[in-house]
Amino acid sequence: MEKFVQEGEFEYWEEGTGSPLVILHGLMGDISNFHHQVSYFSQNGYRVLVPHLPLYALPLATTGVKSLTKWVKQFVDHLKLEAPVLLGNSLGGHIALVFNKLYPGVARGMVLFGSSGLYESAMGNSYPRRGDYSYIEERVKDVFFQKQVVTKELVDEVFSIVNDRMKAIKTLAISKSAIRHNMADDLPNFNLPTCLIWGRQDTVTPPEVADKFNELLPNSELHWIDQCGHAPMMEHPEQFNKLLSAWLEKTFGAPQATPAIG
Repeated sequence: MEKFVQEGEFEYWEEGTGSPLVILHGLMGDISNFHHQVSYFSQNGYRVLVPHLPLYALPLATTGVKSLTKWVKQFVDHLKLEAPVLLGNSLGGHIALVFNKLYPGVARGMVLFGSSGLYESAMGNSYPRRGDYSYIEERVKDVFFQKQVVTKELVDEVFSIVNDRMKAIKTLAISKSAIRHNMADDLPNFNLPTCLIWGRQDTVTPPEVADKFNELLPNSELHWIDQCGHAPMMEHPEQFNKLLSAWLEKTFGAPQATPAIG
């Protein structure tokens, strides 16, 4: 069963016991995007945590990649997580990168899939186009190669964001912050093991972005998923989980689940 926890400013999804995996969602994403990963890894020796990032809760003046990264550090400290592996899709991957820059040695590994940080294509110059549901639906579908994963609930969520004036403003503020925080000069200094899992048909962070990440990161490994766009964990969850599980075991050894107390 899914376990949602609310503790002060932290709202998160937690399952399983053992080695901690902290999954960070994207700008237009949500913790529900990782249902398949939470289910799989929590049953295979990992403590999986998916925090709900405060994208719209921070003051506008401080809304950006750096402030979100500091919030993630507070989350890790609050739960006293030791040597977590940070997983991030899109903006979540960018936060994982900035986390490693600001707090080297805290995380023991990173998993990036469709990560921003080097380059990302926005939803278009006309975004946000408020009130036009079909336009938003098409832009959401553009992110995916497997169009069938786009549910009405997913489109409704994005539509509600772009039609909320303050959320739309903060979304643009975060996007601009992400562009300013280009990580190209920092990546060669990162020594922690990094797994890159990328959709070959990703149009938001195209395949050449994955190649560049792999080139600049000194301790990285790149895996491709074909017929896949920007969200491989949703479009091909079984293949994604298999690739990630193999990399985790090869890099850190078999997970040791901690027995539940009580």
